[in-house]
Amino acid sequence: MLKPTMLKEEVLAECEKAKKLGYDSVCVYPKYVEFARQCLDDIEAKIKLCTVVGYPAGEATQEIKAMEAVFASDAKADEIEVVVSTSAMVAENYEYIDEEVKRVVDCCEAKVKAIIEISDVEDSKIVKACQTCMDAGVRTIELGTIYSHRKVTPELVKMVADMIAGVCELAVVTETKSIEEMYDMICAGATKIVTYNGEDLINDFVKNKSKK
Repeated sequence: MLKPTMLKEEVLAECEKAKKLGYDSVCVYPKYVEFARQCLDDIEAKIKLCTVVGYPAGEATQEIKAMEAVFASDAKADEIEVVVSTSAMVAENYEYIDEEVKRVVDCCEAKVKAIIEISDVEDSKIVKACQTCMDAGVRTIELGTIYSHRKVTPELVKMVADMIAGVCELAVVTETKSIEEMYDMICAGATKIVTYNGEDLINDFVKNKSKK
């Protein structure tokens, strides 16, 4: 639900689909948090409402990220995903990452998750950034965005999973429509799959199950 062309009627339709298919959560841009909250309440969907801060590259200032987080929390978002500064990761400025993540964690009541944009960052720096986010108080780390031009690999997932050692949940953004590829991510250590192809994955699961 993070397409830049998303309209209100599409937000409502996606909320209804999420309830039908049993999704854990839906994610919208901050401007749609209040509307999506109303949609979920109206259809009596027990689904978490998530939004993003500094999306998709994490290059907003710390002050703007904090303001977005407070706005979303006040609008009744259950979870806030803050995108870590990609340039700070490249520069190995982990002190900056620690500061910006703590600032968001401290300013709102909603659960805070960290998004790591992986496109132009070395794996070792990604792992260190994930550790910094965990130490800053985040308890869910998400690898990738829908705009990433590099796919999350099972190898990277395992590196991060080994480092966080069960302290954090590990979510993986994937565009796969294959249940086997999703299973590879889970086997590598992912605890949650973030996708725009949930219906296709469910259909693939049902198709494969019927063959057995």
